[in-house]
Amino acid sequence: MDIATLVGSSWICALALCAVLGDAFLPFIPSGTLVILAVLKTAQIDGAPVMLGLGVALASFLGDLLLLRLARRGAPMVSRRLEHRPKLAASVARVQQALDERTTPAAAAMVVIARFVPAGRTILDLAIGHSPAHPHRFLRWSALAAMIWAAYIVTLGWLNSHWFDTAWLSLAVSCTAATAVSTTIARIVRRNRRLSLG
Repeated sequence: MDIATLVGSSWICALALCAVLGDAFLPFIPSGTLVILAVLKTAQIDGAPVMLGLGVALASFLGDLLLLRLARRGAPMVSRRLEHRPKLAASVARVQQALDERTTPAAAAMVVIARFVPAGRTILDLAIGHSPAHPHRFLRWSALAAMIWAAYIVTLGWLNSHWFDTAWLSLAVSCTAATAVSTTIARIVRRNRRLSLG
């Protein structure tokens, strides 16, 4: 592998890690797509998928930790966001209530599932940040969720990089599969919420 390719791979990996860190605050960032692209760019480098997976898990956890700290300290940015977005505030309140009502294993599962739901991570971090409960227990679950999501998204990209001959097809299939999984989980969550309310 030449130097130009290696440098290009390093840049896309750095961009992917920044996106994973930042999408706790800005859930519209296509962090999953960037991680898959980084996997495709580095799939032929020995040990790269494992190192990338560890980096993604760490960036994901640090993003949660940062947003949680800001929410707990009443950062003006976070407060304004909730004040000006009533739907987001309502979602945060629902998640807080759901976490309070669930047993420990069910709450842990909720944290893991939120990682796969669009904007679920942001809502969960804000809910924990505004909850009077101590967040140490949540941080353990967040670390677990970060590792599971990182392993999932990196493995998805890596498998498709070996199944298809062209990078664009691998990227398209990987992103489509990731979107399908997220959409399915989101629908299940919404359906279960409607059933519990009914």
